Amino acid sequence: MQKTIVLYPGLAVSHFVPMMQLADALLAQGYAVAVALIDLTLDHDAALAAAVRDAAASAKPAVTFHTLPRINNNPPAFTGGGVDFLLWYSEMVRRYNEHLREFLLSSTPPPRSVHAVVVDALSMEALDVAKELGVPGYTFYATNASALAVFVQLHSIRAENQPSFRELGDTPLDFRGVPPMPASHLFVEMLEHPESEIYKALMSMMRRNTNADGILVNTFASLEARAVEALGDPQILFPPGGGGGGGGERRMMPPVYCVGPLAAASAAAEAVQDKHECLAWLDTQPERSVVFLCFGSIGAATHSEEQLREIAVGLERSGHRFLWVVRAPVLADTARLSPCEPDLDALLPDGFAERTRGRGLVVKHWVPQVAVLRHKATGTFVTHCGWNSVLEGIAAGLPMLCWPMYAEQKMNKVFMVEEARVGVEMVGWKQGTVKAEEVEAKVRLVMESEDGEQLRARVAAHRDAAEMAWKDGGSSRAAFAQFLSDVDNIETPCRN
Repeated sequence: MQKTIVLYPGLAVSHFVPMMQLADALLAQGYAVAVALIDLTLDHDAALAAAVRDAAASAKPAVTFHTLPRINNNPPAFTGGGVDFLLWYSEMVRRYNEHLREFLLSSTPPPRSVHAVVVDALSMEALDVAKELGVPGYTFYATNASALAVFVQLHSIRAENQPSFRELGDTPLDFRGVPPMPASHLFVEMLEHPESEIYKALMSMMRRNTNADGILVNTFASLEARAVEALGDPQILFPPGGGGGGGGERRMMPPVYCVGPLAAASAAAEAVQDKHECLAWLDTQPERSVVFLCFGSIGAATHSEEQLREIAVGLERSGHRFLWVVRAPVLADTARLSPCEPDLDALLPDGFAERTRGRGLVVKHWVPQVAVLRHKATGTFVTHCGWNSVLEGIAAGLPMLCWPMYAEQKMNKVFMVEEARVGVEMVGWKQGTVKAEEVEAKVRLVMESEDGEQLRARVAAHRDAAEMAWKDGGSSRAAFAQFLSDVDNIETPCRN
């Protein structure tokens, strides 16, 4: 009987897409893949999220997609995480466990045909179902190894009776495997008071993830060598010197498999599609001349009208060509509605389109990002530092201007600027507005200066390493093979 691995993606496109790339890698190794879906999305553009899911289902006829019965539990307005959101998410996953259990038991003969379950890192409550059925359970991190290293050490970094991380401001925290991390750059939930409900829930989530049979991470070993080495130590969960806030529980770190960039293993990385208008426009531009600005499925909608105008003025003053994805700013009371069509004439400075005609293109809502990044005309990437975008930028060999917004993106920024040195920080994001002068200066730095050329050379070296990671003998191919071997050989009640 063909071995089936069930995937349980997260609710955002940024978590769904890399897990579908994982599905491609599993199919290539002869496994059957089933995907259990919750019919909700965290993305502002629900129509786009649905289209991404539908496209994945159409492109993967060998994958079985099953939508779990709907529970009426709509998410709160999502503008980058927060206390209400995380508590809601955990409770929602718990409520869907019964439906997930029914789906796994619907296998014939149950549950032996389900070889393993891989759940999104935010959906770790679902690991209870795998454990109950005696099926190996793994978590999948759509973010990087550095963020994972921070998460698993968090409980031991904060000493007993220490105030919340928020009170530490920008004080750097020392985590094994990562550069000094300003306390302010942690997840917003991590900044809450240690006795608060949300902080305790977060610590519980971290413990549950490390109780998995293993953790898959969408990164490759040479890119994050220090973090990977730290995560390879089973005792990384222990507080240094035996102290700290670990609560006395002595757990070993499960195996961590660095299997990225998964886009390199996927046969469907924006494969056959109609040519978007922006690609035709890029075809007319000189090589490496275009600054590409795109802020993810959620981030672009968090820019205020003031911020959009500052970006526009900075781009115009820079004199460089640009391709810019714009969405209408999301208002708090409409954050869960489908986004309205952005009125570019109202949002951007008077005459901006006319003055930049020919050297600039503003696109509403969406572009095929991978194709844009890999186009020969693209020269720089202005990004919100979402990990999928970072990997795609590295794979394209593009220097990046770092503009973090929410979730782990501030931590990613530290890694990009201080560790991998593939990006430059856009000053002003912490204050809420990046000024036009900063946009102009940083665009010029990357596109015109010697520092920009050195940055481009470093990214190119990481690009070459990324290409090697999934080739024969590459680190990610070897890690993926080890994962499959471990899954095949793990002893569980349903296999005995």
